[in-house]
Amino acid sequence: MLKTIGAQIKEFKTAAIITPLFMLLEVLMETIIPKLMANVIDDGIYAGDQGYIYRTCILMIICAFVSLFGGWMGAKYGAKASMGLGRNLRKAMFENIQNFSFANIDKYSTAGLVTRMTTDVTNIQNAFMMLLRMAMRAPASLICAMAMSFFISPRLASIYLIAVIILGCFLALIVYKAMGYFREAFTKYDDLNASVQENVSAIRVVKAYDRGNYEKSKFKKASQNIYNMLFRAENVVLWNAPLMNFTVYSCILLISWFGAHAVVDGELSTGNLTALLAYCMNILMNLMMLSMIFVMMSMSVASANRIAEVLNEESTLKNPENPDFDIPNGSIRFENVSFRFNDTSEAPILDNINLTIASGETIGIIGATGSSKSSLVNLISRLYDVNEGAVYVGGKDVRSYDLDTLRNEVSVVLQQNVLFSGSILDNLRWGDPNATDEECIEACRMACADDFIQGFPDKYNTHIEQGGTNVSGGQKQRLCIARALLKRPKILILDDSTSAVDTATDAKIRRAFKEAIPGTTKIIIAQRISSVMEADRIIVMDNGKISAFDTHEELLKNNAIYRDVYDSQTNGGGDFDEGGAS
Repeated sequence: MLKTIGAQIKEFKTAAIITPLFMLLEVLMETIIPKLMANVIDDGIYAGDQGYIYRTCILMIICAFVSLFGGWMGAKYGAKASMGLGRNLRKAMFENIQNFSFANIDKYSTAGLVTRMTTDVTNIQNAFMMLLRMAMRAPASLICAMAMSFFISPRLASIYLIAVIILGCFLALIVYKAMGYFREAFTKYDDLNASVQENVSAIRVVKAYDRGNYEKSKFKKASQNIYNMLFRAENVVLWNAPLMNFTVYSCILLISWFGAHAVVDGELSTGNLTALLAYCMNILMNLMMLSMIFVMMSMSVASANRIAEVLNEESTLKNPENPDFDIPNGSIRFENVSFRFNDTSEAPILDNINLTIASGETIGIIGATGSSKSSLVNLISRLYDVNEGAVYVGGKDVRSYDLDTLRNEVSVVLQQNVLFSGSILDNLRWGDPNATDEECIEACRMACADDFIQGFPDKYNTHIEQGGTNVSGGQKQRLCIARALLKRPKILILDDSTSAVDTATDAKIRRAFKEAIPGTTKIIIAQRISSVMEADRIIVMDNGKISAFDTHEELLKNNAIYRDVYDSQTNGGGDFDEGGAS
């Protein structure tokens, strides 16, 4: 974990090294000043040497300015190093997430990833800043102050040593007790973020069903859980202050009592007693600072483990050593394919799939919800890897291709359409960053999106809100189809992506495909028979297996599942799941 996090310091190593050095300079000056003050009292004021007083005071002022400079530079470079580490951690996590396969993404919740990139990184930043500055300053200052105290009076300094040992034991116990609460609290941030994200993204549904009070209650519960954990932790940590105050004042009283006797007996000068009292405060304050460092470190350990988990996550999909960058055509072949989402699954999602699709064919896929239609097409663009068998595109195993090349040639309009904040043109150019305005408009015409876009005041420069919340479901689907067409793929997969458009528009889109991209292999997943009945061939899925693969006419004759769905939709309306399919 430390190695993973530390590797992200990168170009900020110099700042991370310089910061403790400046803190040591600050500590050194702060240690010298009390001794110079003692000399002013003993050798200047009592001796009546005004010149010595002036010279020593000037030296003290110089030390103070040097200490100020050291502290300022330490803060500057410490901030640079810690903020830089935070930036690199976010960047590294985001880049690694981009390489995740669907199997990797399935392991993490969206809220959990957001928490790692925000709250957890902030914890690491704060801990690293404290580590560079306070973790170097506090022990160095404590050791220097203790050494000067023993130099002045070993007997009186022993009071500090005993106090430090006793207080250190109590503080260690406090830190140990608090660590468990902090660890548990930070894991609950995922639940809180999940509640916020789910509510905001589905706010229209919440309002439509008048579930605002329920969502408030759920958020309050998640927030209360974090409050409870942090409150328990702080209840433990707050013992720091009274213990520290008790120890400080006890030491001051003991030093004053025994020191006064030593001054009277001539064993100690007044100036050195003053210096001892100053070192007393220095030692004990630094010990308290160390306790807070340990608390901060305990808080950050949980965050560091969560961040390292994401950074060390390796994609289950990797490019071959010598990838193939040439996809000859859009032919597809499944050979004895079986697939599971994870190795612990008892039954495969897809079982012994065999099929062959010629380049340029239009293939329909129909089946009940949960029949693994989407899982089947996800294997074509290698969003998942098969567990057994092989998937071939252009006559070659998809695992032999460069991933970027494969996914550029296999364009997928997923079941859940997503638009990003920006103009319509910005969203369309996700398909082809170099597409001209004319090419974007032509793609929208094929997807039957141009008509409604022309109705907007800003037309193709219309701003799309995050998630496409300012366009309808059907408009969103057509924009996503246009975006996929701009890639000019060899294979186009529509995963139930015309479900929100009317049947007439659906027919226009399919007709445009047939005329504009005849050489592209088109796979259409749908619940409506009308969306697939004109396809060259249709796959009927049933519980992860291919029940039949034939033309519309032949399926009506020979496949009971397809015939039941056709009858239910043509005679009484309704979708696949409302039919009598088994």
